[in-house]
Amino acid sequence: MGRAEERRARQRGGHRVASTSSSSSPTTGVEGGGRAAARKAAKGRGGKSAKAGKPKKSGIRRLFTWKKVLGTFFGFCLLGIGAFIVLYIIVPVPDGNAAALAAQQQSNVYKYSDGSVLARFGKVNREIVDLSKVPKDVQHTFVAAENKSFYTDSGIDPRGTARGLYNTLMGRGAQGGSTITQQYVKNYYLSQEQTVTRKLKEMVISLKVDRQNSKDDILAGYLNTSYFGRNAYGIQAAAQAYYRVDAEDLSVEQGAYLAALLQAPSQYDWEVASETGKKLVKARWNYVLDNMVEEDWLKKADRDAMEFEPPEKPKGAAGLEGQKGYLVDLANTQLENQLMKQEGITRSQAEAQVIGKGWTITLNIDKKKQAKLEKAVKEQLTSKLDPKKRPVDKDIQAGAVSVDPKTGEIVALYGGVDYFKHFRSNATRADYQPASTFKPVILAAALEDEAVTQSDEPITPSTIYDGTSKRPVVGSDIAFAPENEDDRDYGDVTVQKAMDDSINSVFAQMGVDVGMDNVLKMGEKLGMDTAELPAVPAQTLGSMGASPLQMAGVYATLDNHGKQVTPTLVKSAEHATSKVEMPDPIGDQVLTPETADTVTSVLTGVVDDGTARKSVRENSARDGRQIAGKTGTSDDNKSAWFTGYTPDLVTSVGLFGEDEKTRAQTKMYGAGGKVRVAGGGFPAQIWAMYTFGVSAKNTKFDLDTDQGAAVKPTKSPTVTQQPTRSPSSNPTTKPPTSSAPPPSSSPASPPPSQTTTTAPPSSPPASSPAPTTSPPAGGGGTSDDPAQPDGDE
Repeated sequence: MGRAEERRARQRGGHRVASTSSSSSPTTGVEGGGRAAARKAAKGRGGKSAKAGKPKKSGIRRLFTWKKVLGTFFGFCLLGIGAFIVLYIIVPVPDGNAAALAAQQQSNVYKYSDGSVLARFGKVNREIVDLSKVPKDVQHTFVAAENKSFYTDSGIDPRGTARGLYNTLMGRGAQGGSTITQQYVKNYYLSQEQTVTRKLKEMVISLKVDRQNSKDDILAGYLNTSYFGRNAYGIQAAAQAYYRVDAEDLSVEQGAYLAALLQAPSQYDWEVASETGKKLVKARWNYVLDNMVEEDWLKKADRDAMEFEPPEKPKGAAGLEGQKGYLVDLANTQLENQLMKQEGITRSQAEAQVIGKGWTITLNIDKKKQAKLEKAVKEQLTSKLDPKKRPVDKDIQAGAVSVDPKTGEIVALYGGVDYFKHFRSNATRADYQPASTFKPVILAAALEDEAVTQSDEPITPSTIYDGTSKRPVVGSDIAFAPENEDDRDYGDVTVQKAMDDSINSVFAQMGVDVGMDNVLKMGEKLGMDTAELPAVPAQTLGSMGASPLQMAGVYATLDNHGKQVTPTLVKSAEHATSKVEMPDPIGDQVLTPETADTVTSVLTGVVDDGTARKSVRENSARDGRQIAGKTGTSDDNKSAWFTGYTPDLVTSVGLFGEDEKTRAQTKMYGAGGKVRVAGGGFPAQIWAMYTFGVSAKNTKFDLDTDQGAAVKPTKSPTVTQQPTRSPSSNPTTKPPTSSAPPPSSSPASPPPSQTTTTAPPSSPPASSPAPTTSPPAGGGGTSDDPAQPDGDE
């Protein structure tokens, strides 16, 4: 190769040189040298290109390398540890929280809406006892319930505390996880507020207290400062309040109940707990005992032999006699609900903040209306009951709630004959069926959803249905053929007529036509607890539980043209250091005004032409008031209702059969000398006397509708035809004899040409003796019969 060629080869990057060398001597290693020369030349020529071919790191990647991230993490850990060490050094264990302890000695003041005092209540009931006075097995019940590792831990639960801090930062409220030491520190040294600062202090002080104090001292402090409900602070007061014994005489079973009670004292108090509350506290009672077995604190054989022991009834507290106790309890509950929502604390913590802490709580109760309601119950019911003459009379309980539909304020409430005699409030209990007072909810769902019948006709007050008793519903996979009151057949009737006379068969079919899911959703929107109920046709009869408070809210929303009303008792709540803002009782528009007003229009027919006409329409004190309402009488006559309203006032009255000794639901047949206690009887009479004594006279509803009994119909009734789609089974028609067995299925309503025999109601004569244990002939169902044998409806 000449010099010129070598020069050109170098300029080309050595390719010719490499090629020449490689072919010159394949066996002498020159080829390898040529390749090396080529690589060297290529490196000299393309080194920059090779580097340029690699992706460059962005600024963010250069900033956040794994080494830097890991270093930062460890840096924060060291910083956190250092901060905690500093916190541990500078935060002392304080003397007891003097402010909190002083507040515990102050009674709450409850006032009427006009500012006059209703009651003073809440002075703390506390007696300190030495731990040696508490049996060791009873001590173990509390450790088993709250903190099984108490005897071995360092006073804190790191995971639980971390979870609590995180939830506080995220605004999720309290999630539990505190040890007994932490709960004692919170009760005695700190406040119940849910802040990061308070939680950090709680953790530091708990560590120090655990080091400075013995476990027995800590457990004694915990047992003596915890709130057990019934205004009882500490285990000695709780033992007396629930079992009428001293702490040293408590059994393991009793101790397990008191330990279970701490999770939610008011909800788990056996005397006033709902069925759900009783199931929950009993489950926790079992949980406590099972944990004791696991920890070898209790022999399994002894545990298996144990039975739940319900506590004694509460003792009356001075100042809560009559209706006052019911009002105070509901006021406390509503204030606690708001504190739980605002501060993210548990029910137990909220109760500890409210009871006996020096609050001034003003209620929405109108003193004059309250007195009128109490007088109406006495004159129209309790004065007519004679337990000596009729044993069933001692089992009759009344409850009522009256609400201003424009403001949502509870202006009057009746919880029972006397708070000292019947501690559970009948105004707020939700364990009895609302029966036919639920029917307006079905109609509201039909109108709001623009539902149609099985024959695709719109459901309106003028739509005709088949009112035959025991007629199987069509379009449901679940067989259901409800009986009308006294097994009465009505034939072809409009929806308006079906509401007036409370015809079960019509509303059962309507519920299926609308869709039971939609019906239950409507109940939830209106304030009932229907979200978790099974969507079955039987719910159309109002077979769920409901309270007068809930039903007053449902009807107040209708009266308020579809704008949701959540009845509220507490007007304001002020403390020495704070004031709680209560939620607005008036919520969103949950129904269109037309739907709400159409239901109201229909319900005026119940009063003027239906089951409430005698007690309400014909009452001489009516004074020109336009009234809407609905009666209800449950299956087996265990409850009877009238919920009604004028433009300015909504009141729900319920009567409940409750065994005086066992508190079990019982039948009311024969009570007050009546064959059957129905919604158009005592409940409607109480409602009328009260309402006509306190509401504005000559008032009319301002309705945005052209349908229903309150307005003149603008079109002829709509007659439903044969179904245009196949139902779940082949339809047949019931023979014209009410005594014949029901067919397997039938259409939603017969065609206009079909003849249906209407059987007369099978009621006993008015002179029939009043039964005490059995219903009248042909009785049953959950409706109200206008031909009521006792003349009430």
